[in-house]
Amino acid sequence: MTESRKHDLIYGIDDVPPPQETLLLGLQHYLTMFGSTVAIPLILSKPLGLDDKPAELGLLIGTLFFVSGLATLLQTTFGNRLPLVQGGTFSFLTPAIVICGMAGVAEAGHEVKLQHIQGAVIVGAAFEMFVGYGGLVGRLLRFVGPITIAPTIALIGLALFKLGAPEAGRHWGIGGLTIVLIVLFSQYLRRSHRMIELFPVLLGLVGAWGVAALLTWSGVFPEGHPAHVSTARLDAAPWIQVPMPFQWGAPQFVLPAIVGMLAGYLASIVESVGDYYACARMSGAGHPDARTVNRGIGTEGVGCMLAGIFGTGNGTTSYSENIGAIGLTRVGSRRVVQAGAILMIVLAMFGKFGGLFTTIPQPVVGGMYCTMFGMIAAVGLSNLQFVDLNSARNLFILGFAMFMGLSVPEYFANDEHLLSFGGSWGWLSDMLNTIGKTGMAVGAFTALLLDNTIPGTLEERGIRP
Repeated sequence: MTESRKHDLIYGIDDVPPPQETLLLGLQHYLTMFGSTVAIPLILSKPLGLDDKPAELGLLIGTLFFVSGLATLLQTTFGNRLPLVQGGTFSFLTPAIVICGMAGVAEAGHEVKLQHIQGAVIVGAAFEMFVGYGGLVGRLLRFVGPITIAPTIALIGLALFKLGAPEAGRHWGIGGLTIVLIVLFSQYLRRSHRMIELFPVLLGLVGAWGVAALLTWSGVFPEGHPAHVSTARLDAAPWIQVPMPFQWGAPQFVLPAIVGMLAGYLASIVESVGDYYACARMSGAGHPDARTVNRGIGTEGVGCMLAGIFGTGNGTTSYSENIGAIGLTRVGSRRVVQAGAILMIVLAMFGKFGGLFTTIPQPVVGGMYCTMFGMIAAVGLSNLQFVDLNSARNLFILGFAMFMGLSVPEYFANDEHLLSFGGSWGWLSDMLNTIGKTGMAVGAFTALLLDNTIPGTLEERGIRP
């Protein structure tokens, strides 16, 4: 019995659907990853100083989709060859925001901020390629158990709490409508229609955005109103805008930024390994061996290298949402995902495409954050299902790492130069200050150290031999 037959797939991993079906199914994968991907540059717009620069923000959005398409083609053709969509990752958001606020960077323009993020992403990408192609992933993951993974991923969502209600609260009518629609579509009505089941976030976003546009057109939301939909932002975007390497300038390689970003890479690698096993199972590809996993992580490093070269302000990783789409549609064809990747690349070269999404009012974006970031935190905590939660050891590590991941950045935020050694040791103080402001890094390092030094059995720690 073949894997495809065993999983009752309509199309297995090596099957090639008819061209029309391939295109439509590829479009579905594109739409599935759309909401999460477009959220990343929108979140970064304020720290980068692009919230009042629609043309540059549109280019950033287009660049992220362009690189995501390239990375997906590389992964499905030369990497682990699983039908995995590659896109931007929330794991890099907190380090990127911290880099934007670093001394000497916070007062600079968006180009300088992106150059520092680019440098950190490029060095991290080289590290990811090394541990992937060098076959070190398995050895590293022996030290990274669920007790480290859970607070690291949970803090990705929790550390961004300031971007939720405060942004939605600029106009609670529209921000609250966004939250209500996403909750309604994703929870209460998710089984009512296939479109609702596949695109709850996108439908909620478009619904609230449409109401804001209607109220803007009718004059209820004048220019300057928090929920005003400005068509001038769309007009500022060119029709054709092809992303170019180093379009923001030469990358800046600064040690504190690099160290902070490595915590994001740790979370991304761990999450991706789990995605490989889930995707292989869903697509009927069989259990991925160590070579497949190592090649996949190495290729993700190549994708992140491209993200750093083109300047997306982010990296790339495997998308869990699209694995869910494979399960729902029973279509695990590699060719379908490649068709979706080509769509990403082609559409990203239309400047109006990125410019359209710069017109989304901030309360709509804030409402979307309220629902998405909470889900990320919950996904992180779901890694505890194999851990002995009756163990005082485990509870202490989890609680301490989570609390320190939230508390330490607040302490560092009160003083830009809390640790200052001066002289030739200035680089060390910069590095420690950057780590201290990155909650995910604090939580990851705390949990990693304690979980590997406090005595505990493998079963107690949730690590399978």
